[in-house]
Amino acid sequence: MKNIVILISGGGSNMAAIVNTAKRDNWASRFEARVAAVISNKPESKGLLFAAEQDIPTEVVNHKSFASREEFDEALAKVIDRFEQPGAPVLLVLAGFMRILTPGFVGRYAGRFLNIHPSLLPAFPGLHTHQRALDAGCKVAGVTVHQVTVELDHGPILAQAVVPVLPGDTAELLAARVLAQEHLIYPRAIAELLRKQ
Repeated sequence: MKNIVILISGGGSNMAAIVNTAKRDNWASRFEARVAAVISNKPESKGLLFAAEQDIPTEVVNHKSFASREEFDEALAKVIDRFEQPGAPVLLVLAGFMRILTPGFVGRYAGRFLNIHPSLLPAFPGLHTHQRALDAGCKVAGVTVHQVTVELDHGPILAQAVVPVLPGDTAELLAARVLAQEHLIYPRAIAELLRKQ
């Protein structure tokens, strides 16, 4: 069984979309894959409650407990690696995990490490994507699922969805429509990756 480990920092709506899709579409039998754990860097993350209700093991690796990024990343990797199986490395999925990870950590999971970003990359990497798209006068915005590399929000693109920018849009209105697409595209991209393996 291939284990999927999801990292979150907050409410975990993308994580919940992945978990719900995995159950609905029976990833266990179709792809021999399951969401094996949900890990947060924040003990108060509401997504941990959802995962626990789904009988998915949860862990907290609080970044505030470590003196450096490197120490945090090493502790996080030790927890993730508990879910590795012989011949079946973990598929690591960022779902609203709001920490920049060190190059060593990224390299450790290279090729099996995914993220979702609320813009049509390569446009608007980083934060405040919706406001930046509005400020630039974009007619469309969207979301990108990509492999994680050392360069922030620049890994190979696996899937994208386009969302129109509507007259009178605010960053909040646009973000809500983009999030609805995130919940569709992320599970779909993961399923496609599992299907190819």
